[in-house]
Amino acid sequence: MEKVLVLDFGSQYTQLIARKVRELKVYCEIQPFSLSAEEIKKAAPKALILSGGPASVKEENRPYPDERIFELGIPILGICYGMQITADHFGGVVGFAKFREYGRTKLYTIKKDVLFLNLPDAITVWMSHGDSVTVLPKGFTNLAKSEGIPCAAFANRAKKIYGVQFHPEVAHTPKGKAILGNFLFKIAGCSPTWTMASFIKEKTEEIRNKVGNEQVICALSGGVDSTVLCALLNRAIGNQLIAVFVNNGVLRKDEPEKIVLRFKDMFNLRYINAEKHFLSHLRGIVDPERKRRIIGNEFIRIFEREGKKLGRIKFLAQGTLYPDVIESKSPLGGPSATIKTHHNVGGLPKRMQFELIEPLRELFKDEVRVLGKELGLADDIVHRQPFPGPGLAVRIIGAVTKERLRILKEADAILLDEIRKADLYRKRWQSFSVLLPVKTVGVMGDQRTYEAVIAIRAVYSSDAMTADWADLPHNLLGRISNRIINEVKGVNRVVYDISSKPPSTIEWE
Repeated sequence: MEKVLVLDFGSQYTQLIARKVRELKVYCEIQPFSLSAEEIKKAAPKALILSGGPASVKEENRPYPDERIFELGIPILGICYGMQITADHFGGVVGFAKFREYGRTKLYTIKKDVLFLNLPDAITVWMSHGDSVTVLPKGFTNLAKSEGIPCAAFANRAKKIYGVQFHPEVAHTPKGKAILGNFLFKIAGCSPTWTMASFIKEKTEEIRNKVGNEQVICALSGGVDSTVLCALLNRAIGNQLIAVFVNNGVLRKDEPEKIVLRFKDMFNLRYINAEKHFLSHLRGIVDPERKRRIIGNEFIRIFEREGKKLGRIKFLAQGTLYPDVIESKSPLGGPSATIKTHHNVGGLPKRMQFELIEPLRELFKDEVRVLGKELGLADDIVHRQPFPGPGLAVRIIGAVTKERLRILKEADAILLDEIRKADLYRKRWQSFSVLLPVKTVGVMGDQRTYEAVIAIRAVYSSDAMTADWADLPHNLLGRISNRIINEVKGVNRVVYDISSKPPSTIEWE
């Protein structure tokens, strides 16, 4: 399979590069900037893309790649900091730009080149830089300029090494996908062959080869990821799959009953009611990282016990996705920061009886939805809004108790009911309620109350890496607030979260 490697220098847009390349039907992986030339050669990528990053090539402790990558004969595209690294390696000069550019900027092509094939001479691009290339390296041609800098793109055509100062991967560069496509197809010689049909074929063979005649336990939660995973495994190994649904006690209202009813005839399903077990281990725990780790650890322990009941079970399958891996740890050793531990990544115990199978680990959420459709799953399953693995435990800020769970379950059920009635469920990435660890004074029936606060959260996103808060209609917010306060005993105030990611995360914990 053809692949492109993105070397990560810590840019907030690195994941977007990979997504755009995949949208062009070329498989792409993110690797740390420090990946050696030998490792890259062994991986045999069709092209390398060097990401942007917050560092300066003039800094002493700058992130710098193995310089031998430039001699491998692999086409390279440097983006922003990646361009500056390229210029520095080949003897060019990178200095402070006379005018720093942040935001939309006009780009003007100077030389005709295949990188800008079929594009106008002037296009809008997104800039985010303080440094820029002030003296071109020998053998490089200046391809474009902006209003602020004389060299905004360059090329060494003989070596097929290119650099752009702007970010073609972001939506604010409208022609960015075309530029990436020109690099991939016209310069690097890639073929647009990576599709979900090819992914299914590849992963089916991979699962069969790994599993052999062994049985696999698959953790089924009823969400998109685990359901798609079960469908993929079911296609690959059939009766060797045992789908296990664990009620961890922190699911939405009536969720356990709905999941059992929906999937009992679709998969070989086993139901485990572990509500008391999880709630006892979560008793008094306030720190969200501890909640995640406890749920991750106990989840595995329950599966190990279940495996013993079923006989010797070697494999455990999980619906881990790429954003889970990226946020739980710096991707594969790169400089990007850890955001939070996901219960199925950093929250897992170090010693397990199972060998993990995670065939969705390289996919983004929207890709999983496409995969689900390709596998024949119904729309209402494929388009379910994401629900965190630790469930309502990380939507209850503070300690988890039965009473606080009751309040949140009822409030969240009302919210989702109104969102669906307004035909907005599929138009929002997520919409949910959060129970805050404070009480406020209110008045009900001429009596003073001192009760809980519910926060409402609704966001737009495509992959959970970034998100914008959704401007829900005021009359809808009014209905939701009125119903929660009137129907949920113990709540007297509802507030609305208008924070985007970054700087906030989608979930509160």
